Amino acid sequence: MMKKILSTDQAPQAIGPYSQGVDTGNLLFLSGQIPICPEKGDIVATDIEGQTKQSLENVKAVLASAGCTMDNVVKTTVFLKDIADFGKMNEVYATYFSEGNYPSRSAVQVGALPKGALVEIEVVALKNN
Repeated sequence: MMKKILSTDQAPQAIGPYSQGVDTGNLLFLSGQIPICPEKGDIVATDIEGQTKQSLENVKAVLASAGCTMDNVVKTTVFLKDIADFGKMNEVYATYFSEGNYPSRSAVQVGALPKGALVEIEVVALKNN
């Protein structure tokens, strides 16, 4: 079994005993990305739109470290602090994927997220072979 740990300084470093992502050869499993700005090391955006954008920019950076783009994503899981933010999150989320190439997705409300984040997004991606 091939397993390669993904790591990039273009996304926030892991804040616990986990990796930014794992490359298994043809599938990438990315850890959930909260909206930490990698340059600042903390959450800067205060609204759901800004936090969704930062979370997805972090996802893009980890994907890029493995030579992939958002078009490689096959499944996302979106964790929201408040499901009432779903519509606003969805508007930003839609701009990160090509129409007709949307991944499957689950979106759920959770009790709390690390660092008081409003959103966390994890993805599974299929590498180009």
